[in-house]
Amino acid sequence: METFIASRLTNGNRVFRSKIIIDDLGVTLKDPGLFSGKEKTIPYTSISSVDINRPFVGFSTISIETTGDGKITAHGFTAYKVKRMKELILDKI
Repeated sequence: METFIASRLTNGNRVFRSKIIIDDLGVTLKDPGLFSGKEKTIPYTSISSVDINRPFVGFSTISIETTGDGKITAHGFTAYKVKRMKELILDKI
């Protein structure tokens, strides 16, 4: 299991940072909040594609598309982290 935590320097992550957890069951995005938070888990069997956006300057974004369950999008990670996340997910698929 690996956990990736977004940078505090990005929009939407200043107080409560987003986390992506990649384990044996699937990919989980946790968006904590003051009184409540969101958590979404996608099993590997539902993942159809993984896209990353790595700008020359700034933080990167990862988008995980599914077959019917919507998608997970998280921003605020280094280029190395999004590349590592994509490798881990594609290895599990």
